[in-house]
Amino acid sequence: MTQDTMTAFEPALAHKIDTKTKPRGALGRIEVLAAQVARLQRRLDPVMERCALTLFAADHGIAAAGVSAYPPEVTRQMVLNFAGGGAAANVFARAGGIDLRVVNAGVLGGPFGMPQVQDHAVAEGTANFAEGPAMTRPQRDQALAIGRGLGADGRYEAMAFGEMGIGNTSSAALLVHKLTGIALDRLVGRGTGLADAGLDQKRTVLGHAAQRTAARLEADTALAEYGGFEIAMMAGAMLGAAAAGRMVLVDGYIASAAALVASRLEPSARAAMVFAHRSAEPGHALLLRSLEAEPLLALDMRLGEGTGAALAWPLLRAAVMMLNDMASFEQAGVSGPA
Repeated sequence: MTQDTMTAFEPALAHKIDTKTKPRGALGRIEVLAAQVARLQRRLDPVMERCALTLFAADHGIAAAGVSAYPPEVTRQMVLNFAGGGAAANVFARAGGIDLRVVNAGVLGGPFGMPQVQDHAVAEGTANFAEGPAMTRPQRDQALAIGRGLGADGRYEAMAFGEMGIGNTSSAALLVHKLTGIALDRLVGRGTGLADAGLDQKRTVLGHAAQRTAARLEADTALAEYGGFEIAMMAGAMLGAAAAGRMVLVDGYIASAAALVASRLEPSARAAMVFAHRSAEPGHALLLRSLEAEPLLALDMRLGEGTGAALAWPLLRAAVMMLNDMASFEQAGVSGPA
């Protein structure tokens, strides 16, 4: 849009929303969501018919330090569960009519060699970031580039993203800590369900890992030092989707860490992001506040897998349908406000 067109667009959009058969502002966040989609697509009659949920899976070297209640082999086992249609993400995607894609970004054990899984592994898991960088800079750049392509692939108006990777709440905590300055202890939670002793161990390990580098890092450096291949690929996918004019449905703590990285790499991508829900993982609320993001849902979920993003998709569709299909006072022959 030119500046003149944008100047005319905003009053027209406000008029269209405010003259629906309702008191002004009565649909609250749904009105805000509808306006966000309209601005992104640059049209007063936006389209929101098709959504894909892409799940990125990868293993983390830090898992060897005992930061998770589950062993690393669970990552691969869960990818097979996704491929077989048996996970919560599969169920929620089917409920919402969402296409589901599973991507091997770096799972231990090599390629899956099956049509249900796209093999784009950068390597078989990251290095242990307690001892050195999680990935090389070329590996980081490769993961971002693959993600960009996947985010722009297909014919969709919205892209939801999820993840699977034993150890990735540790990666997310350090990324958020290094990018925002929030105290690490406030960002480290129980992840997959650590007991008190396991949580103490996780905090100790991550505290030592944090001391390897400067207190604050730029996004590209933080991603190489502490990221996971699934987080890097997801950040790239968010950038690719935003550049293609697609809404980006951001899931929970891990996905929001990827969104933080993406928005630091390219601030313009933030306008495409809808934060689906507030995770029960304690660091997520702090991260959302840092991003000035208000999630659509708060369901005490902490599973990941894009489950919250899938549940938010019907709200996104409903918001656009409200903008396009709900009658105005004039159309319905209803008297407007005095």
